[in-house]
Amino acid sequence: MSNASDNLDAWIRSAFRQMNTELEELYFAQEDRANVDGIGEGLKKALTDEGLNLIRPLVAEGNTNEAFERTFGTLGNLGLFFAALRRHELTNPAREHKSPFDEASALGMHMAASLGVVPRFANVHLNHHNRAVDGQPKSFTSLKDEKVFNDFNTFSILCYQRAGDALSRIPALGVSNPATILLLGDARAALDDVFKYNEILFDKLDPERFFYSVRPYFKPYRVGRQEYRGANAGDFSAINEIDLLLGLCRGNDPYYSQLLVDKMLYMTPEDQARLRACLATRPLLDEFIEASESYAGRDWFKTNAALFLDVCAAHGKAAAQHHDRLVNTFIVRMSKELEQRHMAQITASGPPLPVLIKALEKLRDLRAAAPSNEFETAHAKLNQLRRALGR
Repeated sequence: MSNASDNLDAWIRSAFRQMNTELEELYFAQEDRANVDGIGEGLKKALTDEGLNLIRPLVAEGNTNEAFERTFGTLGNLGLFFAALRRHELTNPAREHKSPFDEASALGMHMAASLGVVPRFANVHLNHHNRAVDGQPKSFTSLKDEKVFNDFNTFSILCYQRAGDALSRIPALGVSNPATILLLGDARAALDDVFKYNEILFDKLDPERFFYSVRPYFKPYRVGRQEYRGANAGDFSAINEIDLLLGLCRGNDPYYSQLLVDKMLYMTPEDQARLRACLATRPLLDEFIEASESYAGRDWFKTNAALFLDVCAAHGKAAAQHHDRLVNTFIVRMSKELEQRHMAQITASGPPLPVLIKALEKLRDLRAAAPSNEFETAHAKLNQLRRALGR
């Protein structure tokens, strides 16, 4: 890593985090906690000036010829800076046709094009590609609730990755292989851990601090002329690998395929490759349904199909938990307290909150295989498999 990259990284871990923390405390002390106008103007200027001064040497040297982790980390640092500018309303895509920070935008696009990702920070920069120094990963602030949010999201994502990895090994072995029992058991245990860590997160996270002091850093912003949606904790491949490998979601579903297209470049190239592989793999649900026609009475089928249903149930349970506790408690309910003037860009993905919630409800129901009169889920096929097991 160049000295310029080192200097930006050190600043992100120190003064940048401190200035954001001080600004959040000023905002939170107001009656209207969503207001940032006219508050902490000296801190905002210092944050902008110091960041740009550290970025200019990187623009001059290009910084696209380092190893992936180094360049990806630098892109993340640049993205964290952009996200803070957006959070403090020093830039806003609703009032601009292009980013006012030309040099930083050029650097971001240069690095992103070389890496094959979007030129903004993605959630991966704050969880499974967030290198800690002296026990401290990068963050926007030093607030306790941001640490809780980042840490437990990371734990859950790592558990999803364990489950996705286990399931991805089954197609090459076949659903009747004795080793499939082990892999389905591993996937079930990992998804149970997702639920456990999410429960701890939701119990520890303060709704007001999350809504007013953490969530605003995940808003859309422009790099150059293009507006990029906010980072999302779902921007990793494992959760979609599980959807597709189980057969709860399908790549030929227009709704779901659009979701995959929208998130693809927010993931690392490694995750993108894993997701493409899953799209070319026959779902395990279809394999078990086919096997039920000839082998429903066999011991291996009874054991493996029952374990498969347990994995599907665990995935659906975690999806329902995420929606019903995080989305409803920490976003929907909290948004009811906002003044109308703050509602325009409340979501990280851009669309109005009711539109986003409806889309998230559909995704929850697909993962839970809930019965629906509006769209097809795996409900009927799972029931067919249950009947084959005599349930």
